[in-house]
Amino acid sequence: MHSRRLAIAMLALGVPTLGTLAARAATARKAVTTDDVSMGHSRAPVTVIEYASVACPVCARFNNDVFPDFKRKYIDTGKVFYVAREMLVHNPQLAGAGYLLARCAGEDKYFQVTDAIYHAQAAMELTGRYRQSLVKIAQDAGMTEQEFDACTQDAAAAAALNTRVNKGAALFDVRSTPTFVINGVKVAEGFISMTELEQFIANAAPAR
Repeated sequence: MHSRRLAIAMLALGVPTLGTLAARAATARKAVTTDDVSMGHSRAPVTVIEYASVACPVCARFNNDVFPDFKRKYIDTGKVFYVAREMLVHNPQLAGAGYLLARCAGEDKYFQVTDAIYHAQAAMELTGRYRQSLVKIAQDAGMTEQEFDACTQDAAAAAALNTRVNKGAALFDVRSTPTFVINGVKVAEGFISMTELEQFIANAAPAR
């Protein structure tokens, strides 16, 4: 009886119970579709969705400075199921071409391509050599220049990308990048450190 009163009190205060956390985790997994690109075990207790743009400098900072440690600690160990959702902000042309290229490279090379774009992003912005840099990234992923051109000029693929972006953003009213959704709850907009991310994950994870 005491535990029941405690659970009711926690809900009244807005504190998620273990049952609530588990339900959120299940709901978050169901929200992931075949259109999404993901990393990690789909049955992990925590699902982290990152809305990002490969043209966004803050997203590049998170990818370059935080994501490697996040991946090692949480994704590779089966603690987090990570989902990447595409947005076309800051430089829509670069973001669009970048995401089309990542999709064309194939699911197994998607993150290789986006990571390479993030690392080349500052230089591309400084020099304006977008095409040259993207062609090099495509070639590193095993594509020819002709395949790159066909990929980035595919009107149907571009329309599908726009549909994914609009549909995904509407789910959590996403207006800026990066935006992080953890177990179905939008927890942060903008850059977050590894320490902040660890706290968000700890708060979202059902106890085992």
